[in-house]
Amino acid sequence: MVVPLGSPQPVFALPPLDAIPDGEEDKPVPGLPLVRHSRGAVGPMRLPEIVFGAATFSNTYNPDSAIAGDIPVRTARLALRYGIAAFDTSPYYGPSEIILGTALKVLHPEFPRSSYKLARRMTKCGRYGLEPSQFDYSPATIRASVKRSLERLHTDYLDTVYLHDVEFLCTPVGPRAGNHLAALSEKSAEYGLADGQEGVVHGDGDQKILDAVAELRKLKAEGVVQHVGISGYPLPTLLRLALLVLHTPPFEPLDVLLSYSHSNLQNCTAADYAPHFRDRARVAQLVTASPLNMGLLTPTPPQWHPATAEIKEATTRAGRLCEEAQWEGGLPNVAVGYGFRKGAQLGLPVVVGLSNPREVHESVRVWREIKDGKDQEKRIALEEQIAGLYGDSLGWSWSSP
Repeated sequence: MVVPLGSPQPVFALPPLDAIPDGEEDKPVPGLPLVRHSRGAVGPMRLPEIVFGAATFSNTYNPDSAIAGDIPVRTARLALRYGIAAFDTSPYYGPSEIILGTALKVLHPEFPRSSYKLARRMTKCGRYGLEPSQFDYSPATIRASVKRSLERLHTDYLDTVYLHDVEFLCTPVGPRAGNHLAALSEKSAEYGLADGQEGVVHGDGDQKILDAVAELRKLKAEGVVQHVGISGYPLPTLLRLALLVLHTPPFEPLDVLLSYSHSNLQNCTAADYAPHFRDRARVAQLVTASPLNMGLLTPTPPQWHPATAEIKEATTRAGRLCEEAQWEGGLPNVAVGYGFRKGAQLGLPVVVGLSNPREVHESVRVWREIKDGKDQEKRIALEEQIAGLYGDSLGWSWSSP
């Protein structure tokens, strides 16, 4: 449940650090560390290749019994011990900010604030529910939301603040669903991406985005926020808005941009867009999220998943293919490994949702397999077979909103 601004905040009490279990499962498995590896820090923000997705600290993904006990602090502690030193959260993720902030406060003796990046997907601005009417990018709300996030996370500054899911508030331009590679070529004008369209404000929604970015930049100037960015799903929209910001006074690029579900086995169009974000929109730091494509690439995809019936059927066949190949960890292992490998190739830190210590261990294990090249030829061959199952749906993006 999203807690409205100004409402009483839930409290999650945790025992002192010395009272929290610290057994073998809470210790990193010896092996290649993220933080000391030559490619373990990505981009100008020096993010680790794996970013801790803390949306898991909510009832969307886990029951009260899992998020009200010591599991969150043990999960965050293990991640930090491995070198996963960046956390992605949001007010939209229910109690996630509160739980994460409480866990990091408990862990302060072992991991002081300076030892990790608090990468915030929307510390601020305005996604407070499922409906477009529950977005508020007004400057006053952004400032109030950032202030609340500072309090929740027990910090006096935030490394990154994104405007959350900007496609819900900006002025709609261009097709919503489909394969959006055409936006980079012959149909660019339909998406507002043709040469000469960069500074066009298409309506009130675009102006709200610009006003929100301006307020975040004021907070940056005040030292409260270190990096300002946007996040969302449709890549053409993210590129259009990044260009709009760059071509609007004071003509400065966004610091960071996060997209999700576009660097995975079913849809890897982020590979085509990354050069445009960097070279044309001059966004220095790119981040990708959800190598499992919002749970699609798992044995039990959520019923609400917006993928088409054809994509879901192809994914079921992909799962069977992995079983027939006797691939350890099945489709999720192949999918997460693909996400890490593509992320490394493209210079994209990967946000992965982590619910418990077991998932931290598993994510690091897969990351190490990719770095070590374990079964690389077999893995890549299996990835290519899976991609072939999607046919014309490979690279297809659903409508958002």
